[in-house]
Amino acid sequence: MIHSMSAAGYYESGALLAQYLLFHYGDAGEISPHAPAPPGSLEFPARCAALCIESTPESHRRRALDLGCAVGRAAFELTRACDEVLGIDFSKLFVDASQALKRDGRLPYRLPVEGDISLPSLARVPQGLRRDAARFERGDACDLRADIGSFGLVLMANLLDRLADPGACLARLPSLVEPGGTLVITTPCTWMSQFTPREKWLGGRLADGGPLRTGDALRDALAPHFEPVASQDMPFLIREHARKFQWSIALTTIWRRKG
Repeated sequence: MIHSMSAAGYYESGALLAQYLLFHYGDAGEISPHAPAPPGSLEFPARCAALCIESTPESHRRRALDLGCAVGRAAFELTRACDEVLGIDFSKLFVDASQALKRDGRLPYRLPVEGDISLPSLARVPQGLRRDAARFERGDACDLRADIGSFGLVLMANLLDRLADPGACLARLPSLVEPGGTLVITTPCTWMSQFTPREKWLGGRLADGGPLRTGDALRDALAPHFEPVASQDMPFLIREHARKFQWSIALTTIWRRKG
């Protein structure tokens, strides 16, 4: 998750790190110990990676970018089909965790139960993934380094509504995605002034006397350089503690870079 400088500390806490390690690597019993999770809501990063792979022609799978990679699960999953995967996140804590998972294949953490009570747990990169094909670095999605190059596949999972300037990020995408390549964007459209100044929200506000929705704003911003391929809803579940959860439905759009 890459976000505004003003909200940087939000993603540098041990509590959020544990939450995202569980979200990316936890099993069903850990994520929802008291009742079955809603159908189709687990393994969200892996599902995002699988959607990216099946939507991308084999000729464009050499180099992939997971922009807003959090603790790295989708980046690792992309190594199933991509020769090289770069994961970028603004959070040093998240990037350090991803690098430790690349090195060791596992990372111990404390699973929140309630209040100050927690239990030991272990995040594990699934067997069969080429950890050496993934690398991770810190970066700002609104101001990426100039020499990052281009990619046959770019994933932005639940990043857009946590950026200080999402329009600046979208403006950079034509140079990031090679012609014929694939762009996948997921977002729960949870616009909050804590992360994004209201005047920079892509959706969730009134404009010209009517509602401006995120999907429409994405279409307008990307249309000059990208063809829409598909759109679908993807549910996901994040455990805060053993009895409190975030259940969300991400708007998921797939785009092909015009040649």
